[in-house]
Amino acid sequence: MIARVSLEIALRKEFDYAIPPGLAGQIEVGARVQVPFGARKIYGTVTALAEESAHANLKPVLKVIGAQTLVTPKILKLARWIADYYCCAPETALKSVLPEAIRKKEEGWKKQLFVRAMPLAGEFPKLAKRQQEVWNIIEERREMLLTELLEAAETTAATVRKLEDRGMVEISSEISERDPYAREHILPTQPLLLNPAQSAALEKIKAAMVIGGTGVPPKAESSSVLHPPSSTFLLHGVTGSGKTEIYLQAIAHALEQGKGAIVLVPEISLTPQTVERFKARFSSGQWQTLVAVLHSHLSAGERHDEWHKIRQGRARIVIGARSAIFAPIEPLGLVIVDEEHETSYKQEEAPRYHARDVAIMRGQMENAMVVLGSATPSLESYHNAKNGKYALLELPERVDNQKMPRVRVVDMRQAAVKEKGNLIFSPQLKEAIHQRLDRQEQTILFLNRRGHSTSLQCNKCGHVANCPNCSISLTYHRVEQKVACHVCGFEDKVPQRCPNPKCNDPAIRFSGTGTQRVEETLAKLFPQARVRRMDSDAMKRKDDYRKTLGDFRTGRIDILVGTQMIAKGLHFPNVTLVGIIHADSALNQSDFRAGERTFQLLTQVAGRAGRGDVEGEVFVQAFAPFHPAIQYARRHDFIGFYDQEIEFREQLKYPPASRVALLTIKGRNEDKVKFSAEHLRKAIESAVQGPPPHFRDLVISGPAPAPLERAEQFYRYHIMLRARAMSKLSAALAKIVASTALPEDVTLAVDIDPMDLA
Repeated sequence: MIARVSLEIALRKEFDYAIPPGLAGQIEVGARVQVPFGARKIYGTVTALAEESAHANLKPVLKVIGAQTLVTPKILKLARWIADYYCCAPETALKSVLPEAIRKKEEGWKKQLFVRAMPLAGEFPKLAKRQQEVWNIIEERREMLLTELLEAAETTAATVRKLEDRGMVEISSEISERDPYAREHILPTQPLLLNPAQSAALEKIKAAMVIGGTGVPPKAESSSVLHPPSSTFLLHGVTGSGKTEIYLQAIAHALEQGKGAIVLVPEISLTPQTVERFKARFSSGQWQTLVAVLHSHLSAGERHDEWHKIRQGRARIVIGARSAIFAPIEPLGLVIVDEEHETSYKQEEAPRYHARDVAIMRGQMENAMVVLGSATPSLESYHNAKNGKYALLELPERVDNQKMPRVRVVDMRQAAVKEKGNLIFSPQLKEAIHQRLDRQEQTILFLNRRGHSTSLQCNKCGHVANCPNCSISLTYHRVEQKVACHVCGFEDKVPQRCPNPKCNDPAIRFSGTGTQRVEETLAKLFPQARVRRMDSDAMKRKDDYRKTLGDFRTGRIDILVGTQMIAKGLHFPNVTLVGIIHADSALNQSDFRAGERTFQLLTQVAGRAGRGDVEGEVFVQAFAPFHPAIQYARRHDFIGFYDQEIEFREQLKYPPASRVALLTIKGRNEDKVKFSAEHLRKAIESAVQGPPPHFRDLVISGPAPAPLERAEQFYRYHIMLRARAMSKLSAALAKIVASTALPEDVTLAVDIDPMDLA
């Protein structure tokens, strides 16, 4: 027998190896193996088995890694589709479907020594005092970790070994699973009563799951992300409308059918609260199962153990960030993509997949239902729902007749004139915070800028402290007394004088506002308030998210200041005020989605208010208060925003009216990068004008310097392609990339359906 192996090096080629007699029957499709490659020994994945090979003198497979096949045939098929659609090496796609902790050469189970009391026969032996104390503990517990026993008895292992010699205890090495939520005490919950809109949505999902579970899986075409099956649902529900309860009851229905579920969430910070709700529902009762968690803030050991709980079939529900879409749930009945509009579902490095679109493809391949949920759907998803490609489910009201929060837009131009200065808080917002503190209610303040100040500028000569590696200004971090680049990570001490050698003025000052400055100002204005900041600078340890959100939920924090990680999905009934600082800061970005992202962010942040018995209030501070994105968000009017935005997209042939491929050419020599980009455009033009397939609707823009022209010392140029049929264009691009020679120090990255145009 021959094993066809994809190696962990991107050669865009599979290699044949002989299966030696000693490994016959151990190697299956999806198995991890070690094979010789030149003078090296390399790990790879078996992608196919064959009776014979076109090559002679095949080298043998050296060994099989692990006792169980790691890549299932279904996941292998999904990885092949990712390689084709997202225009990347198959090895890169295959590598992405397995966590690094699983790809290691040996199994990473943690083994520990356990002590177990043995049944005693005959007369109880006479023991020394210390041995008797140890026996009393182990007799009561019957079984425990050796380390715990030694700590409890305040003794050494030698004492326990003496008991083992007398046949009173057994010491054995056993697997000890690492559970990131093992210390959490979670109380079971029961399904909630649904309102009519929730019930109608759930019944449609359940009905489709029954039909889908008995029907024939649809044929998976390469263009199916463009034309997904109508068993894909878009659940459009306002913030607080009870989407999560629908998810929970839909999952229960999947379990009833003997199938599992994957729940994708966009932010690590959402995971603790989400995990608690799902574990509480499925920790006991008829559909009891383990709930596995997969995200980057777990340790390697925790990721290893959580993944194997899924592969072994012990955990039938998976919650995690984008890579959780590859969880080996079998059979898969339901995939939920919560906050489907979130850009964090897009992978920034190869393979540059979008987890939402991969979820739809996996659902189609495995005949599983896919539910996309959001209060502010992406224009692409809502467009698909309007065109009948998705089934649209709507929840227009909050549960329990809760009112949507009142949104007040504050014109900061007028406020700045009245207060004679650069304000962080308008008088209206300051008064509202005072009122909440007096009433012992909680406040969330949102600003999507880390650090203390966004730039460092000299008043005398106008010099701005920029990053030496990137075309971006340095951000001032007051707590650490440093300036830092949020692109490449460059850090430096805060300059005491203007860095311009011709100026050297000591009056250099900081401008702009970040979350550190907001936190500092709050401490001065409201010294009695308990303030906590939640951004990537403050949340360094893996438990920081859970602890901060736990403190906020239990009322130990009055005001929570943060960036995007506090903007969506969080449910805190005592939050009655939300303040959005610099609400229009993203509108000036050179991105056709700037208005959409601003609308989504404002609506999501506003939705954190008024989720309890008290009506919520939101203050939106902006210097462009009449921008459509702000005004539609003020009225909670998604339909109105969609109608005016889709007209703009169709006129300019931007998604969802077309699909986009973004080519980034970068290198350290700007002239060489520019020349290479121009050469690549000519190659594209030549290819699309040649024999079929033809691209009559193709629009080519560029090459032009990227908005972030220089990053990490690399100059960057963009070429943007727009067309309706992306699968056909991806295939053509793959051939162009393979046949176009670029200088060794110039690289090309292809991003299909990009979310970031910087």
